[in-house]
Amino acid sequence: MAYYFPEPSRTFNEYLLVPGYSSENCIPSNVSLRTPAVKFKAGEKPALSMNVPVVSASMQAVSDDGMAVALARNGGISFIYCSQSVESQAAMVARAKAYKAGFVVSDSNVRPDMTLADVLALKEKTGHSTVPVTEDGLSNGKLLGIVTSRDYRVSRMATDTPVSAFMTPLEKLVYAPKNTTLKEANDIIWDHKLNALPIVDDDGRLLYLVFRKDYDSHKENPNELLDEHKRYVVGAGINTRDYATRVPALVEAGVDILCIDSSEGYSAWQKMTLDFIRKTYGDSVKCGAGNVVDAEGFRFLAEAGADFVKVGIGGGSICITREQKGIGRGQATAVIDVCRARDEYFKETGIYVPVCSDGGIVHDHHMTLALAMGADFIMMGRYFARFDESPTNRVIINGSYMKEYWGEGSSRARNWQRYDLGGKEGLSFEEGVDSYVPYAGSLKENMDLSLYKIRSTMCNCGALTLEELRDKAKLTLVSATSIVEGGAHDVALKDNTATSAQLK
Repeated sequence: MAYYFPEPSRTFNEYLLVPGYSSENCIPSNVSLRTPAVKFKAGEKPALSMNVPVVSASMQAVSDDGMAVALARNGGISFIYCSQSVESQAAMVARAKAYKAGFVVSDSNVRPDMTLADVLALKEKTGHSTVPVTEDGLSNGKLLGIVTSRDYRVSRMATDTPVSAFMTPLEKLVYAPKNTTLKEANDIIWDHKLNALPIVDDDGRLLYLVFRKDYDSHKENPNELLDEHKRYVVGAGINTRDYATRVPALVEAGVDILCIDSSEGYSAWQKMTLDFIRKTYGDSVKCGAGNVVDAEGFRFLAEAGADFVKVGIGGGSICITREQKGIGRGQATAVIDVCRARDEYFKETGIYVPVCSDGGIVHDHHMTLALAMGADFIMMGRYFARFDESPTNRVIINGSYMKEYWGEGSSRARNWQRYDLGGKEGLSFEEGVDSYVPYAGSLKENMDLSLYKIRSTMCNCGALTLEELRDKAKLTLVSATSIVEGGAHDVALKDNTATSAQLK
């Protein structure tokens, strides 16, 4: 007879935090969100920690080198997706590690023979209004000029007007040589009242753009997550099929931390992958594993050598694993069970293995609940897919801006390795969907708000660190009726849509 868990599995939405005593020191600015990213022994410091407890999912629609830089700049880690060739993923890692803060590689470029229509289409896709004109239309092509919104008037120009007719040509541009420092670049920008400064090499090829707006942005990111060489910390996903070639390439590219990207982690394949890493690199290469949903799965991966364990099966917004296969567990129950096992393992062995909660986050307060339930950090996909920094297209659906978002188990991603059970190669059936999420703007603005909410709630619980939150948190189950009570109810809400549109 099958084993039956005595309690139903529950989601984050079924819990609330009960406030505790808040001292005069409990203000959001005093709260630290620093958290360990990898295992460590009692009395020692972890080899890698994060300044905020947030990582982005290893998904095509979420985590490329652009997201890796943006998230590290804000204190977290992005796991660059592995459902691509080894060479392509390693190149993304290398670009993110080589990224010079303030120096931006242009991803919006045109040729001089292209048209205003092409510029407008590019702006619609990327949101960027500064478009370098290069000889071949590539990001490192010979710079011929720049197009900004000041160079054209859509109402007065034909859309088939060639770029060469309205661009600001190179001879009228202020630009700087390749050895220019960031301070020198910013001085040039301020002296010449520029919005952007191109950096070119000795052959006139475009290397970077330095933007006026990034000067303030750099000063506004005190949580930047950097390695010992002042480079951004970058993560990458791996699978249990080609790890023998993928891991060395990623290590060579400079990756800081790996994570086995799998829908179900309680398997011999994960142990084989971890065994390879430990045999080849010892403990110098950090690698998390998962996903699991109970104490037994956690213990297996901890003993197999995982640097952190990822929790969650079927809770992602684009995941249909539970629907298709009938496996999984409510995310809140899974996190509670696994974190209890982590604490028991720590008492027994003196080794603390961080837990990452992956999936089930719908509202910002769910992040705080996951952390209060014991998670050391949270992995999210949908949350990050909404931002400018995600690699997907921004499109208009029914009059609203949306971003494309698809699961790794969808036919679009065809990431069969993530769902590999050791059989034939290929995706037998889908475990993810292809969808859209509402466009939300920049990562920093949204993350700052989400993290402020976490800090504020922690203060309500009398906690100034995540460790304190886990010790002091008081959780209560809520009924269906009290969930309704928790939102706006029994009132007629004003429709502010028209007013907001007029203000804009």
